[in-house]
Amino acid sequence: MRSLSLLLLGASCALVLSLAYAHPPEGVWKKKLKWVEEWVPVWKTVKKEAWETKWKKIQVPIWKEVKVPVWKEEQVPDWKIVKKPKIEEREVPAWKEVKVADWKKVTKPIWREVQVPIWKEVKVPIWKEVQVPVWKEVQVPVWKDVQVADWKQMFEPQWVKMGIPGEKFLGKDHEGWEYTSHDLWRKKLIWKPVWKKIWRTEKKQEWHTEKKQEWRTDKVQDFKIEKKQEWVKDKKLEWKDEWVQVWKTVKKQIWIKEKRETWIEEKVQIWRTEKKQVWATEKKQAFKDEWQSVKVPVWKEVKVQEWKKVWKPIWEKVWVPVSHGHGWD
Repeated sequence: MRSLSLLLLGASCALVLSLAYAHPPEGVWKKKLKWVEEWVPVWKTVKKEAWETKWKKIQVPIWKEVKVPVWKEEQVPDWKIVKKPKIEEREVPAWKEVKVADWKKVTKPIWREVQVPIWKEVKVPIWKEVQVPVWKEVQVPVWKDVQVADWKQMFEPQWVKMGIPGEKFLGKDHEGWEYTSHDLWRKKLIWKPVWKKIWRTEKKQEWHTEKKQEWRTDKVQDFKIEKKQEWVKDKKLEWKDEWVQVWKTVKKQIWIKEKRETWIEEKVQIWRTEKKQVWATEKKQAFKDEWQSVKVPVWKEVKVQEWKKVWKPIWEKVWVPVSHGHGWD
């Protein structure tokens, strides 16, 4: 606005002088060297963060079938010898009606203590392998949002002073003389590039500790039932010969029937339990290798355009008034 006011004031003064002297000003055209600014594009190399795919080996749990030995109980037939009593009849001589002292051999039953083997079930400690879960700390990658500083090019409006070359017509007086003006200035709105700092969100890989369940083999104490042979006291019936005094008749010998108890052995079928080893299928946890793709940050060089301010010389034509020695120009 100030430059425009000065231009209007100069034009007014020139008009007053022209009206006062009533003749156009004298002067010559000359060349004037002027430097003007100009913005030219240039290219610079900057580093830009990018993501590259890489492969990582990881352990994946799988189930594997294995054969393990187990004990299975079966019923097996067997034979056992038992004793059973038997009554048998026999004829023995007897005398009738005559009482005669005599010695007679008789058989008497007696009980005798004997040791008999028996089987007793007892518990025997054994060691058994079991799978016990344990927790193991592993490092797990996680992504975290972080703020990264960056520069962004923005344009701000700015007023610059710009000269208007050439002669400008200002009007005529009452005698027809034309009035012109030179070297006028005006304002021009330009957009000036400005780099401003901004913040952008990026993902950053970090590692944090987690617990992972695994299985280990431990031995625990268990008990199994086995048969142990022991001896117990038992009574066994036997027969013993003994002489006793009897009275017999001396008349007639007769035969009478007599019952006698004896023991006979007999085989009886029984069933006993035996353990047989068989193979059972179980699932066991194992691990296999697999490849997993991960994103890794890398730096990449790229070309970025920016503007550079330069000054260029130009020649412009200006009007220079000639002085006649009146003491003023």
